[in-house]
Amino acid sequence: MWQIFHKLGSPKWFFGIASTLMPWLLVVGAALLLTGIVWGLGFAPQDYLQGNSYRIIFIHVPSAFLAQSVYIMMSVAALVTLVWRMKLADVFVKAVAPVGAVLTFLALFTGAVWGKPTWGTWWIWDARLTSMLILLFLYFGVMALGAAISDEKSSARAVAVLVLVGVVNIPIIKYSVEWWNTLHQPATFKLTEKPSMPAEMWVPLLLSVLGLYLIFGWLACLRMQTNILAREGRTRWVKELVQAREN
Repeated sequence: MWQIFHKLGSPKWFFGIASTLMPWLLVVGAALLLTGIVWGLGFAPQDYLQGNSYRIIFIHVPSAFLAQSVYIMMSVAALVTLVWRMKLADVFVKAVAPVGAVLTFLALFTGAVWGKPTWGTWWIWDARLTSMLILLFLYFGVMALGAAISDEKSSARAVAVLVLVGVVNIPIIKYSVEWWNTLHQPATFKLTEKPSMPAEMWVPLLLSVLGLYLIFGWLACLRMQTNILAREGRTRWVKELVQAREN
């Protein structure tokens, strides 16, 4: 296990593994996501209370799930950066922060579209919505801080500290509907409970979630590879790789 962990710190080893996994992540992820969204938007039954307006759930829920998951992954990578000084962990944090920001914005936007017919307003300072907005600002902060510090090591440490400070917001997002009186509905999926919606609804939703996670994996690998090539441009293996691609 420790051998694999140390291998993950090697940009060259990761680059090769990522190149192998990326086509599978993209193809399977796109197939699952497309199946889930088409099934959910076009063939799932209407909700007995919300009618067809609930269908945005097939975009909103996967985006919201992954927006939080990305930040949790970033916090683990930030801890690795501070404790083991692993460069690849910092590469991951800075590569996926923009992706997390886009997902958070998408979750907020689709939530507003869903909230208009459900609550009668585009936005309300609800605990869940406010904490998700804070998550968006945290992503922006990570991106800005990483770009503001030119020294690579100082930038990695500063960004890692900010990520770890901000991770306290994740349990607030998750439990906000239980801790405070909010308009937001409880979690759609719970590992310990049977889904409250019929299979015709939760199966395509699950496919959409799984598909988006796999596509994120592909995009994270792609962005990390780009970052690695920029950072390791002077190394021999990168020069050989670039030369091989040109030939």
